[in-house]
Amino acid sequence: MNLDHSLRILIVDSRFYPHIANELLTGAKTALDEFSIAYDVISVPGAFEIPAAISMAVEARHKPAGKSYDGYVALGCVIRGETTHYDYVCEQSARALMDLAVNNQLSIGYGILTCENEAQAMARARISEGNKGAIAAKTVLGMISVHKTLLGGRHG
Repeated sequence: MNLDHSLRILIVDSRFYPHIANELLTGAKTALDEFSIAYDVISVPGAFEIPAAISMAVEARHKPAGKSYDGYVALGCVIRGETTHYDYVCEQSARALMDLAVNNQLSIGYGILTCENEAQAMARARISEGNKGAIAAKTVLGMISVHKTLLGGRHG
């Protein structure tokens, strides 16, 4: 992948399941480090809050102290429970991220795990297995490349 090393990525990670979040975050950071890409990390309570944090970051770029990001990595985990809460969180967080990406031409790497149980989540998050954090980080880099090809220049 031929990348501009002056890129800056914002990783937004949900800390609801800290042990799973740690694996996802380590995978994402390691992948970005491989390409010498700078990043910031901001943590939010749960997956539902990830789109709001990205939206705030997009708005902040217009403020004097705000930073501009070339892309965003959304990391989190939602595990099915006994209520419909799982369905709402999965659907609404995914929809909000897609709306942000499409409506604002944002490059977003989607790394929110939606699993039936903790064992599935760990298998997908663990660096030695699914390493979905790294996959989300590489996805955002790929989408930045698509953005540059189709629309030119930097964005965020």
